[in-house]
Amino acid sequence: MKIVITGGCGFLGLGIARKLIERQEARKAEGLTGKQQEVESLVLFDAQVPDELPDGLDDRVSLAAGDISDRGQVTALIDRDDIAVFHLASVVSAGGEQDFDLTMRVNFDGGHNVLEACRARDSVPKVVFASSLAVFGGEALPDTVNDMTRVTPQTTYGMTKAIGELMINDYTRKGFIDGRAARLPTVIIRPGPPNAAASGFASGVFREPLAGNEFVLPVGMGTKMMVLGTRNAVAGLIGLMDADGDALGGDRMVGLPNNAYSVAEMITALEAVAADKGISLGPITPRPDPATETIVTSWPLVMDDARARALGLPADESLERVIGDYIEDFGTGQ
Repeated sequence: MKIVITGGCGFLGLGIARKLIERQEARKAEGLTGKQQEVESLVLFDAQVPDELPDGLDDRVSLAAGDISDRGQVTALIDRDDIAVFHLASVVSAGGEQDFDLTMRVNFDGGHNVLEACRARDSVPKVVFASSLAVFGGEALPDTVNDMTRVTPQTTYGMTKAIGELMINDYTRKGFIDGRAARLPTVIIRPGPPNAAASGFASGVFREPLAGNEFVLPVGMGTKMMVLGTRNAVAGLIGLMDADGDALGGDRMVGLPNNAYSVAEMITALEAVAADKGISLGPITPRPDPATETIVTSWPLVMDDARARALGLPADESLERVIGDYIEDFGTGQ
């Protein structure tokens, strides 16, 4: 089969691609067959792609640069019936507040293009949509949210994710696709340079000091975030692709497992890992940014993730484990 990952050259897209290849090779080595179809072709579609195939991938993987808001390009990409899609392409939270029109083109039009291209196939393609806990927010936000809590987004980004969820449900109800949407908490630790996500500090507070760089902290020490480590975010997205549609039922929104930590707790865990591994950390300089604080404090702090855990989607053991995994996967940058 063919798998398309939109936004495929981001850290989650690359993580999914590597894990799918790794899993298939492991199954071949063990002589296993089963419900997972063999991946013949895996396409990483993104607005910008590297000149060379990233490490950990092979000739089954190809790179395709394009515009997710261009219906023709997306239709040409989703070009066969035995196909599945991870739809990750998105303008992120703070970027969405800065450019409404771009966010609507990429997040809304792009998502609609993916679903329409799948609908045109003579099959019922599986589609995994990367949604976000940013679908929640506002004064009426309950203390604890779950998969059935009413969505009340307070950002353009969150609004487009909520619309995407509704489309996933309706296209599934109509039999056009077999959709599922992952409500992602903040995924840490994102490698590489910072992006325009308001939640980016939750990766930067680890990544930059580990690299020996100063990190300017835009929120207070008491600010809490629901987070999930990169490895388990990747495993959760793949797990949703594998999940039986009957087990998901009619509502295809699933909040992935998460834990909530304050910035102070994040820094304490970082210092403990650094001390254990003999790493000299760069300084962390508090410099609150009201715009960032307004966005991140509108998001929920507790989510009941029992449904995700019942589906077998993995949860993090601890912050220290997440930090250790990051160092193992990406190094410290020093």
